[in-house]
Amino acid sequence: MITYQRRHYDNNTLIDLYRHLIKPRIIEEKMLNLLRQGKVSKWFSGIGQEAISVGATLALEPDEYIMTLHRNLGVFTTRGMPFYRLFSQWQGHPNGYSKGRERSFHFGSNEHHIVGMISHLGPQLAIANGIALAHKLKGEQKVALAFTGEGGTSEGDFHEALNTASVWDLPVIFLIENNGYGLSTPVSEQYRCEKLSDRAAGYGMEGITIDGNNILEVYHTLQQVRTYCITHQRPYLVECMTFRMRGHEEASGTKYVPKHLFEEWEKKDPILNYERYLLANQIISEQEAEAFKAAVRQEIEEGLQRAFSDPVPVFSEQEELADVYAPSPTIHETDAPGETSRSLRFVDAIAEAIRQAMERHDQLILMGQDIAEYGGVFKVTEGLVQRFGKERVRNTPLCESAIVGAALGLSVKGFKSMVEMQFADFVTCGFNQIVNNLAKIHYRWGQHADVVIRMPTGAGVGAGPFHSQSNEAWFVHTPGLKVVYPSTPYDAKGLLLASFEDPNPVMFFEHKALYRSISGPVPEEYYTLPIGKAKRVREGDEVSIITYGAGVHWALEDCADVSADVIDLRSLLPWDTEQVAESVKKTGKVLILHEDTLTGGMGAELAAWITEHLFRWLDAPVMRCASLDTPVPFSLQLEQQFLARHRLRNTLNRLLAF
Repeated sequence: MITYQRRHYDNNTLIDLYRHLIKPRIIEEKMLNLLRQGKVSKWFSGIGQEAISVGATLALEPDEYIMTLHRNLGVFTTRGMPFYRLFSQWQGHPNGYSKGRERSFHFGSNEHHIVGMISHLGPQLAIANGIALAHKLKGEQKVALAFTGEGGTSEGDFHEALNTASVWDLPVIFLIENNGYGLSTPVSEQYRCEKLSDRAAGYGMEGITIDGNNILEVYHTLQQVRTYCITHQRPYLVECMTFRMRGHEEASGTKYVPKHLFEEWEKKDPILNYERYLLANQIISEQEAEAFKAAVRQEIEEGLQRAFSDPVPVFSEQEELADVYAPSPTIHETDAPGETSRSLRFVDAIAEAIRQAMERHDQLILMGQDIAEYGGVFKVTEGLVQRFGKERVRNTPLCESAIVGAALGLSVKGFKSMVEMQFADFVTCGFNQIVNNLAKIHYRWGQHADVVIRMPTGAGVGAGPFHSQSNEAWFVHTPGLKVVYPSTPYDAKGLLLASFEDPNPVMFFEHKALYRSISGPVPEEYYTLPIGKAKRVREGDEVSIITYGAGVHWALEDCADVSADVIDLRSLLPWDTEQVAESVKKTGKVLILHEDTLTGGMGAELAAWITEHLFRWLDAPVMRCASLDTPVPFSLQLEQQFLARHRLRNTLNRLLAF
């Protein structure tokens, strides 16, 4: 049995809680019937946990964002999502929230201020940080709330998100639904602390453990926590104890759960207990309770009839491809300024682009390790914190995943953000957020990710295996990202400014060895260059050398005596097929040059495309020149032999002799 404390709540409030509480339960019961009939394919049940979703949602304002997980149907229903559209979503119909592209609760809706989950669970927490940061920057008296399960607290994302929220003093609520099991793994094999809320002290924040089946306790506690977060501008950790009365999903069953636990928790059913309380205190009558339920069932049946009559999705290749990216501004190369006598180093052109972008976009936020007073390890952001302040130029803890996730949260609230990876190698720690969250979110439910991730990359400086990698190929394989890799100061500035204008996630690669070794003309004014357009940097008719980054300079310096048509790709995703085709048709021989290792590099994609589409114009096999298939060695002598440049002339001679 559950003991309820009415506190100051009037009858209307108590009844409103009840009406919201029964909706997810009745829907779930219907969905389980449909699952048995084979009319839905999969279901993650939240039966027994409804009080948490409903109580927490009602405790927040309707325009405060919630990051949901598998068992938060009560959030969606409480926020007023039409049953018809929810059923269409679960059927995979086009009138759902993701055009049939996502399952169950892997979707969001800005109209309802919900950010849907991805299957990796942990990344949701950091998005809440970004949204809370946006509230803070705008001076809004709002919070963000992120759900996690007790199993999710074992992930690094949990630590990173809570630590960052505390360090940055963010008004965010982290809510743990502790139902005793991951999929089948009990809490005894998940953690050793007595209560998960005890972890809050380690992050310098407040924490509390409450009865997650008591709707009044959840509602009251979350109201108080919300007030605390806004008043003190601090995060809070709430652990709600509950139990999952079904399997992780229906196919997994519940054989691994001891029978006595079901018997104990059945007595704590959040809906039956609350209904008894309302009836016993004459707040509602049995007739009223049945009338409420009947109204919900009728709404469900009407929604189901509409959903079942929906057409199934009709595949359109054009529409599928179009929805991978948010629409971006059209930029023409001819709009960029022409000749200038002013010369800048590569690093200074990038720094100037960031400064000008900060001046133009008031809601552009810079984030990265040591980027504020220190100016970043390469001094690219030096002086920006003095000019724009610490709110916009933010040092971060060492937590790449949390910062990329926060960048996505900022984007949800209409901000732009730039994340500097201290070295491109360190992006592995934020890989999941980039390839599964940022890259897919627009295709999934139409939310753009207005994020630029700057990637100091490349070898040639004797920095060894973990500070010298060329890892652009990892991201070229990921639909939804854009990958930019300039070779000159002029292109670096214009393409970086274009990246800030683009609402899609951009991986912006900057070769470290070029920072202070390359100078060139750069106009003072703000200008952009089109992403996805290559540039011919030398005219020739004997061979096409297709390259990017440092490879452009190697080709120009080491192949000066050859009539080479040198094509600087500048962008790798998308890349310029037209410019490549034009060059190949002219010369008939192709050398693809890049610093990345050979196997699975960008050269493989280019070679395959050229062979498939331009075979009849080829006079020789397409040849690739790349770095050795080993990690990058530290010794400068070894590194020079490792790099593609060491093999460039020999590869070119073999191609010309063919």
